[in-house]
Amino acid sequence: MKLLVVGAHAADFVWRAGGTIAKVIENGGEVLNLSLSYGERGESGVLWKEDPNRTIKDVKKLRHEMSTKASDILGCEYKCLDWGDYPMLVDEPRIDELAEIIKNFAPQVIITHTEKDPFNPDHPLTFRTVQQARLLSAGAGVDAAFKRIDPPRWFSFEPHQSELSGFLPDTYIDITTVFEKKVKAMQCMKAQEYLVNYYTELGSRRGNHARRISGKQHIKYAECHQAMVPSVGDLDKLL
Repeated sequence: MKLLVVGAHAADFVWRAGGTIAKVIENGGEVLNLSLSYGERGESGVLWKEDPNRTIKDVKKLRHEMSTKASDILGCEYKCLDWGDYPMLVDEPRIDELAEIIKNFAPQVIITHTEKDPFNPDHPLTFRTVQQARLLSAGAGVDAAFKRIDPPRWFSFEPHQSELSGFLPDTYIDITTVFEKKVKAMQCMKAQEYLVNYYTELGSRRGNHARRISGKQHIKYAECHQAMVPSVGDLDKLL
């Protein structure tokens, strides 16, 4: 499998899809971990508090180092487009830039934010940007006068406030065998250490749900996602 994870900010991937990334790698797949910004303004409060004299450039550098280290632990490549945050601004050239990345990487699956997030303006914008870039890269699944790829499957990963974002999980990924890697990767994010316990607990709770849904008692930890497009395939692959 080739998986593309698109986060608005440098650390979004590790909380919401770190286990899924590590699981794809464990199964021999390839992952491109892409963030649209470093989250230097809105999601780096700890770094600014530690040293009020830090510059934007300093914070970006630190965030890049943290995300690269976390990605190395999970086993994937990290890349940031450095589009800025709070607010992130997206124009046609930026959509085209993301569409080219999608076409060149040609993932089978894309995971990104939810369509709604009442507390973060950059997350829904990232959803809409990925939505449009994905459509442009695939040419609506028909022949076109430009390079196109098969339409990737598309999921939203779990937001921080699921109920308020209209998130309805329909896909649970067993991350039990890679959960320690996820924890180590989360611990790299010194700008948001307060989230480590939250997402550790959430992994355990989603593991409980996955056990009850499937009856597979070996599952201890899971991540869940919501499909944005229907599944299509042969019956034996769908059931």
